[in-house]
Amino acid sequence: MVRVKVCGITSAEDARLCVEAGADALGFIFVEGTPRFVTPARAAAIIAGLPPLVTPVGVFWDHAPGHVKAVAEQCGLAALQFHGDEPPEALGQYRLPAIKTIKVAAEADLAPMDRYEVAAFLLDSVARWSEGESRTPISWTLARQAVVAGRRIILSAGLTPDNVAEAVRVVGPYAVDVNSGVEARPGLKDPARVRRFVQQAKAAGTDAA
Repeated sequence: MVRVKVCGITSAEDARLCVEAGADALGFIFVEGTPRFVTPARAAAIIAGLPPLVTPVGVFWDHAPGHVKAVAEQCGLAALQFHGDEPPEALGQYRLPAIKTIKVAAEADLAPMDRYEVAAFLLDSVARWSEGESRTPISWTLARQAVVAGRRIILSAGLTPDNVAEAVRVVGPYAVDVNSGVEARPGLKDPARVRRFVQQAKAAGTDAA
């Protein structure tokens, strides 16, 4: 069954909503100046209330390794997602599983995956982030190529409750990641959209299996 990560969590209420909907992982964005930035202290309080087997993932963007490690320890993170231009050698020093974001616009953009040894790759669009507007999905055909090549792929970018089932059937990813696609506004999740997204993703993953 495909796994679901809901990113951009900023409150205990949204975390509870996503967990009750069946999300497997929650993403906490520690990138200052972005619409869904959360302080380590706030994230730590939210993560402390999570049930077992729900994975808290910290999202970082070219942060210093010492900062990443300090935030991970303070918050009790279980995985690290790197969204910037971190070189392969920088990601080998972390004890926690690392996820490297690859921004995909053309087939050539998949080539850097050969250089990284990480737990998974998150395929995203080249857009820096969403301010609440809808995002354009990346090419699912290219994403499928990465899956066929044996990569553990987390599919992101432009996913919504309306298209996630088709995306899962076409790509066959390890997981899907959603942020703005289930929001009422940046940083606030829409309960109905969250529940429908998780249901659609997991049902499609079961059918594909």
